[in-house]
Amino acid sequence: MLNNYVKESSTNITPHVIMKDKLYLHYGVAKDVNILFDELEAVSSPCKDDDSLLHPGNLTSTSDDASRLEAGGETVPERNKLNGLYFRDGKCRIDYILVYRKSNPQIEKREVFERNIRAEGLQMEKESSLINSDIIFVKLHAPWEVLGRYAEQMNVRMPFRRKIYYLPRRYKFMSRIDKQISRFRRWLPKKPMRLDKETLPDLEENDCYTAPFSQQRIHHFIIHNKETFFNNATRSRIVHHILQRIKYEEGKNKIGLNRLLTNGSYEAAFPLHEGSYRSKNSIRTHGAENHRHLLYECWASWGVWYKYQPLDLVRRYFGEKIGLYFAWLGWYTGMLFPAAFIGLFVFLYGVTTLDHCQVSKEVCQATDIIMCPVCDKYCPFMRLSDSCVYAKVTHLFDNGATVFFAVFMAVWATVFLEFWKRRRAVIAYDWDLIDWEEEEEEIRPQFEAKYSKKERMNPISGKPEPYQAFTDKCSRLIVSASGIFFMICVVIAAVFGIVIYRVVTVSTFAAFKWALIRNNSQVATTGTAVCINFCIIMLLNVLYEKVALLLTNLEQPRTESEWENSFTLKMFLFQFVNLNSSTFYIAFFLGRFTGHPGAYLRLINRWRLEECHPSGCLIDLCMQMGIIMVLKQTWNNFMELGYPLIQNWWTRRKVRQEHGPERKISFPQWEKDYNLQPMNAYGLFDEYLEMILQFGFTTIFVAAFPLAPLLALLNNIIEIRLDAYKFVTQWRRPLASRAKDIGIWYGILEGIGILSVITNAFVIAITSDFIPRLVYAYKYGPCAGQGEAGQKCMVGYVNASLSVFRISDFENRSEPESDGSEFSGTPLKYCRYRDYRDPPHSLVPYGYTLQFWHVLAARLAFIIVFEHLVFCIKHLISYLIPDLPKDLRDRMRREKYLIQEMMYEAELERLQKERKERKKNGKAHHNEWP
Repeated sequence: MLNNYVKESSTNITPHVIMKDKLYLHYGVAKDVNILFDELEAVSSPCKDDDSLLHPGNLTSTSDDASRLEAGGETVPERNKLNGLYFRDGKCRIDYILVYRKSNPQIEKREVFERNIRAEGLQMEKESSLINSDIIFVKLHAPWEVLGRYAEQMNVRMPFRRKIYYLPRRYKFMSRIDKQISRFRRWLPKKPMRLDKETLPDLEENDCYTAPFSQQRIHHFIIHNKETFFNNATRSRIVHHILQRIKYEEGKNKIGLNRLLTNGSYEAAFPLHEGSYRSKNSIRTHGAENHRHLLYECWASWGVWYKYQPLDLVRRYFGEKIGLYFAWLGWYTGMLFPAAFIGLFVFLYGVTTLDHCQVSKEVCQATDIIMCPVCDKYCPFMRLSDSCVYAKVTHLFDNGATVFFAVFMAVWATVFLEFWKRRRAVIAYDWDLIDWEEEEEEIRPQFEAKYSKKERMNPISGKPEPYQAFTDKCSRLIVSASGIFFMICVVIAAVFGIVIYRVVTVSTFAAFKWALIRNNSQVATTGTAVCINFCIIMLLNVLYEKVALLLTNLEQPRTESEWENSFTLKMFLFQFVNLNSSTFYIAFFLGRFTGHPGAYLRLINRWRLEECHPSGCLIDLCMQMGIIMVLKQTWNNFMELGYPLIQNWWTRRKVRQEHGPERKISFPQWEKDYNLQPMNAYGLFDEYLEMILQFGFTTIFVAAFPLAPLLALLNNIIEIRLDAYKFVTQWRRPLASRAKDIGIWYGILEGIGILSVITNAFVIAITSDFIPRLVYAYKYGPCAGQGEAGQKCMVGYVNASLSVFRISDFENRSEPESDGSEFSGTPLKYCRYRDYRDPPHSLVPYGYTLQFWHVLAARLAFIIVFEHLVFCIKHLISYLIPDLPKDLRDRMRREKYLIQEMMYEAELERLQKERKERKKNGKAHHNEWP
């Protein structure tokens, strides 16, 4: 944006106003073009860089600090000395911190590295820790000259013109309507979710056009103060860029801070937080102490959970990459509102129609229908009416609105992704990321060490670099893929173990002494199996992380982004399969391949496969999803906040034990930040992975659990504030980095959206009783052939869905201990079971009936029609929703037009100056002749 203008012209454009058709254009104000400096900038003395003197750091109490601040007449440098954000002279701001230990043997590498740091123009100061004298803090400051030089090399975009806002031409009729609407809005309450504009700072760069910084054209940029022209995040990013290119030893590959952190020369490296996040004074009366305090009050505090996020401030403090994560999380949470509302409506629809449901009525009134035992020997006969409660609960989730909700969620997933692309485009425009491209990445040190013997020319940089042979790369990928396949087999083995547990414990619970457990043996089995499955999931996640690291390092990716994408894909695949494998088993396999009484299918010819509850398999799937979703989200939230809190509390406790609790110590900012927890080694991976897995739970099996979006919404409202609190208060400040989008996660979201259509089609067709009820209503019920399918058409459905079994046909190992005489006083001759099979006295005993084949055909037809219909709707929506909003496209076109106008005026002014100079030179040349 306006990049060409900066390159072409070095002259100032005189401010002017174009007025045409009520369209007002302000090209800027003169004061915005001039360079203005504050008093702090006028100090021209260079910052002190005395590394030979190592200050031990004085222990000062908070009361001493307070007395100093209360004493009048202190200068700004003296105040800066107390806040721990400046060098000892109080003038040079600390841009970066390096930490090492004196006892570390890598002394020579550090000395060479620090010598080269000074050679690059960075200023350095050292300070020993107040807690441990072995810990040394290296404070780095980048002067204006260094910042300007490297900002130009890095193409850091800085503000140089105010943005132009124009009012489109409005007709009188529309203007009158707008006036009436504005008068009506005065009577309405203000939007409570809006942030208070008075407390937020005026983020100037969002209201300005930007261009790559150039020292030759510095007069074009809006500089009020050199010390604040580059914000703290940008300064830290520039210093980090310098440190990554400084040598620490002779040799081609002995370069960069990351290698020194890897080999232990330095213990930590981080930018500083901007002071404390708490203040004794109210932010409303005294304002914010710093951006960190402002973020805490307006973003990380629990009192503002209902307000929008200050994304511009988050981006300014933490960088675009973290800002995009919170923008995506906020967008996802906002889009969950309609999904949660519709899901709650489906659930409430089931509640309101419960008394009118003919199926649940027949189940509750079926006191004369005796069901066959669900396990061998120990399980008793039971009345169908005993499952009345489960039939009613099943209706809450499996009712007439379920199919509509499944279609809605499939469409919702597409709308969410399409509108996120539009939202991302707006954010990219506002944050000046549209024309930004990633720099050529450095090669990973591990890749260089492995393939340093073979080199070839880089087609981009033209420099020789290590090269990995194609055969070596393919062999490593094959080994990695084999490892992935093996770990998926481990997951399947774990699911197989859960299946065996369910089969064995059904009989155990059926013979339990407690009547409550004995009468609800299947529910007890499902509940305990889900809890055990959750524990296995959490344990295997730890193993998967180590395996994913091993396999990714085995592949030897060339750059950090390739390593990150490979690791992300493996971890997502592992955790997705680990989390959803049991759910897939319950949804599509439980009770499907059990055989029938007298001819049960068995595992290893020993264990009889588990059957569904008499009220259906959907209740098991609901329990699986509900328990796993609640437990996992609770555990994740505890680990995200509880673990850093406990670690930071333990650090503070050790400090109090060493220095005594009677003295309240005031530490400098670098020591406070060092005692905080570093950001995860994988960056935002854990945060994204948690939300992506939740998105899968919300969409893949949503037809079986309509309350999943509501649970996800409640969790995300908490998650946003938990993550904000963690970033602001519990973690060291991460290095601000740029990004254009959420990366590989968007492709994963699209894949989950496609998978959700398929799984929901199978859940409705196979797991739920929607299709059998539909077939009965139109083909076999009282309304057969009439084209109706109301509740009156479902009379007799329960009896038609149950088959008859002769008890004398039981296998010896399946024959129950009870003969059923407790029901009628005489031994039972027949019992019922869920299936469509012929009675024992037919020509083909226990063969499939015609109704079974009708239901099977209807299920297959529904899957095909549902998938094609939903995929057509998804593609149509994707086609109709443009990736760029119309107003954004107009703004970009308008900006392009204004660039051309500015370039034309600048070129015209240059030509006029040249013409004047020629005339002047021509006149002088004429006067030289006699």
